[in-house]
Amino acid sequence: MNRDRALLLGYLVAVVAASLVHDAWLLATGLVLVLASAGGRAGPLAWRVLRATGPYLAAVAAGWLGLAMLAGPGGSEGAAGPALARLALRVLLLAALAFRVLPAVSLARALSFSRTLRYVLVLAMSQLLAFRRLFGDFRLALTARTPRRVGPRTAVRHGAATAAWFLRRAEHDAGTLTQALEARGFFLDRD
Repeated sequence: MNRDRALLLGYLVAVVAASLVHDAWLLATGLVLVLASAGGRAGPLAWRVLRATGPYLAAVAAGWLGLAMLAGPGGSEGAAGPALARLALRVLLLAALAFRVLPAVSLARALSFSRTLRYVLVLAMSQLLAFRRLFGDFRLALTARTPRRVGPRTAVRHGAATAAWFLRRAEHDAGTLTQALEARGFFLDRD
């Protein structure tokens, strides 16, 4: 087994384990271990994890707090704290694992054992690169067409319109790629 395949397999096992563990201390220990494994890069890794997960965790915490307030004094706010802490630790751990392990893995080498998985990887990467370029084009278009600094309202409206466009485009591209693969016999059973 090559190094990339072993790293990817280890990452998948760690993700499943982090998903099955419900002890906050174990999740916190796992998070500390992942950050410690980065050595001198632990600070930037922690900052990147917080930036990526912060909006999600803030929205979930606000929703949970809102529900607890609606439930009133006899509600379940006492149970919300530990559950919210476990959720936050699990999200932070999964993000830290992804940011720590996945950049070190070459998916092409890790999936080299399967021709089908390599095809899927090539298709996904081609879509990713095309969408990255298009996202940059959308961002430049917003900057070029806005005479002043972009405000939050304009940014949110532009983000929503861009996301809707990307969804339609992804659905169209998936249908087109599926038709092309079917025409070439990709989905036929292989002996």
